[in-house]
Amino acid sequence: MVASQFGRQRVASGVSQLDRLLGGLYIGDNVVWHDDSGSLASVFCLNLIQASQSQNKPIIYVSFDRSPRNLLDKLGSLAENPMLTILDCFTWGKGAGSDVFLRFYYENKTEWPCRIIRVDEPRQATQVMDALYGIHSGMSGDVRFVFESITGMQDLWGGEDSILKFYTHSCPRLYELNTVAYWIMEKNAHSSRLRAQINQIAQVAIELSIKRGTTSLTILKAEERSMDNLHKPYNYWTKDLNISFEEEKKTSRRIELGMRLREVRTKRGLSQTELAKLVGVTPSTISQIESNLIYPSLPALLKMAEVLSVDVSSFFQEKMNVARRIVFSASESSEIKLPDMPEGAVVANLLIPVDFDSQAEPYLIELTADAKLPSHFFIHKGEEFGYLLSGKLQMVLDKAVYNLKSGDVVFLTSEMPTQWYNPGPSVARILWLKVK
Repeated sequence: MVASQFGRQRVASGVSQLDRLLGGLYIGDNVVWHDDSGSLASVFCLNLIQASQSQNKPIIYVSFDRSPRNLLDKLGSLAENPMLTILDCFTWGKGAGSDVFLRFYYENKTEWPCRIIRVDEPRQATQVMDALYGIHSGMSGDVRFVFESITGMQDLWGGEDSILKFYTHSCPRLYELNTVAYWIMEKNAHSSRLRAQINQIAQVAIELSIKRGTTSLTILKAEERSMDNLHKPYNYWTKDLNISFEEEKKTSRRIELGMRLREVRTKRGLSQTELAKLVGVTPSTISQIESNLIYPSLPALLKMAEVLSVDVSSFFQEKMNVARRIVFSASESSEIKLPDMPEGAVVANLLIPVDFDSQAEPYLIELTADAKLPSHFFIHKGEEFGYLLSGKLQMVLDKAVYNLKSGDVVFLTSEMPTQWYNPGPSVARILWLKVK
């Protein structure tokens, strides 16, 4: 977990490529998923639940469209967690209190792997809200919500005005309560007016579409983030809980210049706007090059290579072969920009060439005396190691404070510290390793 310059904590969505495109999730985000088919958002919700459980975060799953039995089957092993609470708005909602659905409560209560709470008057929005916030009041820390779904609410409550009233009240409240909430709505089941009003209130809006068997994700809105990736469709496919994006595909025959440029730019920590300014072109030009819509002029290509500290040839060929390199000189390291950090507080250097492909990335990170970083160095889904070479550091992780001295080692899996601080009096130098 990390924090932005605005003080909002940042968490992983469970989908690394989504985190990269979006810039991560922030505590307080209401994320609306405009789902073309009604089933595409499910895998993203499951990944959020999985990531939250790995950090022992409470989750409230509000179900209007599925019976508890059906939902438990859908969640599978993810339901076997005491931090998960299912708010059942189906049994007495669309299920109409049928014995078929009520039987679940009489026959299986001792076997529930998580907490299940039934709302007996889900047709009354106030009853749902009372149950929702009553559950939340008994939880600590940042809570994650999944609302399945806005469309199910509308079917039950009748009319878009009821939905908008509930949503307009809930979103600001959930923001203030330090939550992350996923809201699912079937795109074609609602008017464009309602979708626009919901997007206006939400912090993040994402559209999931399917055309001719190809699924794509488009970020419609993302408050307090870079505008680089808005309104661009990104093709992806899923298998079980795994989500792969088209631009992540490895190919041994052809390396697209746009993909290679994006990889190197991202590794250097530069936005499209920042790179454009350094190269002397417009942000739109960088965006079009990375989307393989245009090719850069030769002077622009040479300048990009210079700014990014790579050979021009690296844009057109496979990444360096690990087997061919054993020793790297100090001149091959390059300074990396760490987003959202106070100016002059930290310097980070990647110790291998930016275009070198390996399973681990070594960094030398230096914090000046009395420097306080409001976030972790990286947004990274894999394991990380840190070895404090000299000086002292203080790390805050899940409200716990760790005081590190020279020779101490830090090991992170999916956790992300919320703060780093150098109490001084000298520069603190830490060798940091990101493992893919």
